[in-house]
Amino acid sequence: MAERQGREGEGRDGPEALSGALRRGAVKKNVAAIHIGGKLTLLQRKLSNVLLLNAYDTLLSQATHRIDARTLAAMIGYNSNDIDSLRDALRGLAETVAEWDMLDEKGRQEWGVSALLAHARLRDGVCDYAYSPALAEKLHDPQVFALINLDIQRRFTSGHGLALYENCYRFVRTGSTGWWPLEVFRRLMGVDDSEYYRSFKHLNAKVIKPAVEEVNRASNIQVEPEFRRLGRTVKELRFSIRENPQLAMLDIDDGQAARSQPVYERLRAQGVSDRLARQWIAEHGAEAVAEKLDWVAGRDGVRSPVGYLRAALDNGWDKEGEGAPAAAPAPAEPSAAARAAAQARAEARARDEAEIDERAARRAARVARFGAVAEATRKRNPTQRDADRRLMLGRLTGEMEREDFRRHGWESALNARAIFAFWEEMQPGLFDDLPQMPPE
Repeated sequence: MAERQGREGEGRDGPEALSGALRRGAVKKNVAAIHIGGKLTLLQRKLSNVLLLNAYDTLLSQATHRIDARTLAAMIGYNSNDIDSLRDALRGLAETVAEWDMLDEKGRQEWGVSALLAHARLRDGVCDYAYSPALAEKLHDPQVFALINLDIQRRFTSGHGLALYENCYRFVRTGSTGWWPLEVFRRLMGVDDSEYYRSFKHLNAKVIKPAVEEVNRASNIQVEPEFRRLGRTVKELRFSIRENPQLAMLDIDDGQAARSQPVYERLRAQGVSDRLARQWIAEHGAEAVAEKLDWVAGRDGVRSPVGYLRAALDNGWDKEGEGAPAAAPAPAEPSAAARAAAQARAEARARDEAEIDERAARRAARVARFGAVAEATRKRNPTQRDADRRLMLGRLTGEMEREDFRRHGWESALNARAIFAFWEEMQPGLFDDLPQMPPE
């Protein structure tokens, strides 16, 4: 089963041809697995989620899983042919230790440790990888899952933001994470070995506040920190959580999966808006929408096909038309006020979509620039690479920025502008053939 899915995903049609588990768009994350990933970079954290999604159906029945490398890169938003960076990220997962401490099915305390990946290999454009049996069992446990949406994770630009989202999302129904000691929170964010973040002032300014801002801006939940003090010293924190009404799951989806469906083009040809077409495909499934389109096309006397299609989908009319009228009534001529309101809604949708497109263009430009930087560094010899890093560190004035660069190197999202400026100076014209960065 998993090998069949893997082979479907590795077809040479490119990453758009997703199949099997990869079409779900969401991965079930074991609570224990989420809690050990704090030290992962943003790229590694996204990568671990996609690998788990690809392997989930056969975690316990198959030792090795496969996925096309281009598909893997596309799903983590890394649109680059730089296999070196993908190789480094896989190496990081294999070198990262997962530790869990939880109750087993009989209520007994269980502690365990394992590498996040037992092995990973890139060969002929295909990535094959495996989990240890003990970790695979924990990852597959259906009682302790949080559902992580991969369209959401692509919107994150910092590892701290995505780590906070993963650790908070599973509590959305209870409304609060409960109290975490600060040392636990530092471990979840991957900064427990940093003296700089022993200071709550630094932790709050550089980790908590930016991560909360990104979660509230980029995801389908909103979080707010609360602090518990002993005297004047903060000892614990918790996050209240609620759904974000301004960012429904549909708005977060970048739309590429829906737009790649043949039924999307049919809907657009009928005059259905881009946003509504993607909504119907997401809510009802491509096959159901295509079936209703065929059915409406075969009906006589339908004066408003889109309105009739909407009614068919909303009311669940079957392909025999059970419960449907003989033909959809012609819509009444809208009033001037209704036309003005419709125009205002259309303009608001256009502004929203333009903003989404601008953010997507900005992300794509950043990814392209990081890819060019990775390629430029790959061509440097070891002595030059060491000198480049020292020069870059010398340009960074803030301790937070310097530490982030030490941890993530040329992939440091926090230092993106400084990194791009450095390499533009080092190799003028390096970014000339890349998409322009839209203004912030």
